[in-house]
Amino acid sequence: MAQSVMVMGTSSHVGKSVLTTALCRIFRQDGHRVAPFKVQNMSRNSAVTPDGLEMSRAQATQAEAAGVPPDAHMNPILLKPTDGRTSQVIVQGRVCGDQSAASYMRSDKRELWRAAEESFRYLAERFPVIVMEGAGSPVEMNLKARDLANMRAAEMADAAVILVADIERGGVFASVIGTLDLLEPAERARVKGIVINKFRGDTTLFDDGVRFLEERTGIPVLGVIPYLPDLAIDEEDSLGLDSPRYGPRQSGGLRIGIVPLPHMANFTDVDALFWEPDVAPFFGRTPDDLLDADAVIVPGTKNTMDDLAWLHATGWSDALQHARSRDCPILGICGGYQMLGQVVRDPDGFESHRLEVPGLGWVPIATTLVSPKRTVWVEGRLADPWTSVPVKGYEIHMGRTISVGDTAPLATVHAAGETQWRPDGIVLEDMAVVGTYLHGILDNQGFREVWLNQVRQRAGVDPERSIVSVPALRERAYDRLATAVRGHLRLDLLYAAMQQETNTLNESEDEKHGSIS
Repeated sequence: MAQSVMVMGTSSHVGKSVLTTALCRIFRQDGHRVAPFKVQNMSRNSAVTPDGLEMSRAQATQAEAAGVPPDAHMNPILLKPTDGRTSQVIVQGRVCGDQSAASYMRSDKRELWRAAEESFRYLAERFPVIVMEGAGSPVEMNLKARDLANMRAAEMADAAVILVADIERGGVFASVIGTLDLLEPAERARVKGIVINKFRGDTTLFDDGVRFLEERTGIPVLGVIPYLPDLAIDEEDSLGLDSPRYGPRQSGGLRIGIVPLPHMANFTDVDALFWEPDVAPFFGRTPDDLLDADAVIVPGTKNTMDDLAWLHATGWSDALQHARSRDCPILGICGGYQMLGQVVRDPDGFESHRLEVPGLGWVPIATTLVSPKRTVWVEGRLADPWTSVPVKGYEIHMGRTISVGDTAPLATVHAAGETQWRPDGIVLEDMAVVGTYLHGILDNQGFREVWLNQVRQRAGVDPERSIVSVPALRERAYDRLATAVRGHLRLDLLYAAMQQETNTLNESEDEKHGSIS
């Protein structure tokens, strides 16, 4: 049986995902083969596995920190909100349907729990260490009886639990003690340590707080983790837009405005721009924010129909038309790409009650939402005249887009196992307008350099060579995170709680464990 530790929080957004990521990298550095696991996640920011299945971005990031390929078993249940009432339910990487929040919470979850158990067994057979992540709080008392993601999962895995609290929120003592008091005795016995997260300043100033918590609860405080800004690690969901990375607009550099779609998905597609030294990207707050933008990005969305209607109703489409009229380069990604065309149709009501919504009308394409969803990794090259530039990325979309006039593709791509190359996206006038289905397109250093230089040219700025390697940036970020957490966490107590010594795994990975498939 794998040794498991579970990171739970006193509430949402206390840093569970980041601490889980740190532990995955720490255990890997200590010589262990480790995998992340979260029974249920709710997020529009998802990822595609090498075998074409869909999973939470957070667990894909944790897998990367652990040095293993992402696998849908690491997140067997993913809920992707379509609107304020309904979510798409994805089980072990495949869409199972849509449910309202009320029907999902009241439904019989035996089949979902069987899938969770199956996925955990799959991982436990392949990895000696599993770092689990809870969801929200384990003591939402109106939901607790039906909660799959917290104490029920810890019991299944026989996991040692770490309880994390965010001191920035205030009320850290009440949140820790209140959470523990609301747990059943057997559940409370699983909590082997408390972690205080996001402490600003000298952590020794909380020494009295540590003593109080330990005396009051009888549970050791494993660490007081400092506030760690600008980690360069993918955020789990749109709550991450509050992080310093996406903070107030920078001064100087290329001004790249990002349209804040209400159902924005995979917003981390734009992250690479935030690390370019001469680029000042920002999420717009009002349509007028685009007036002086040097370029505009229309990102992906989980609800193209409603978000496109929102553009027309709120003045954002007028702002985009104005940007287009002044030759401001515009990049549309996935749902944003669909919006660039003549029309988007949803005859079967997959996303909305609207049967069709007119697009921005710039490119001769039409999109119809159809099932099944396409989830696949692809690679290829940009089309002429940039054929020397390789690209890769992943597709997550239900739209099928066809040309209704003369179009030039952005790239030609193929997926593993496909024998024929096919066009992706569209490009107009030396990248004045670019559309693509490829999430992660800006992570490609070559494409990012070509596109930004087209923006620079129109802005009257000299071209530059991109020096930012996203994979290298993330690797450094994982190591930096691990170093910071290691320096403030009592790992000896954590290992003891997991009944595992630091150097017990001496066999090579190849000898003892097959690779994950």
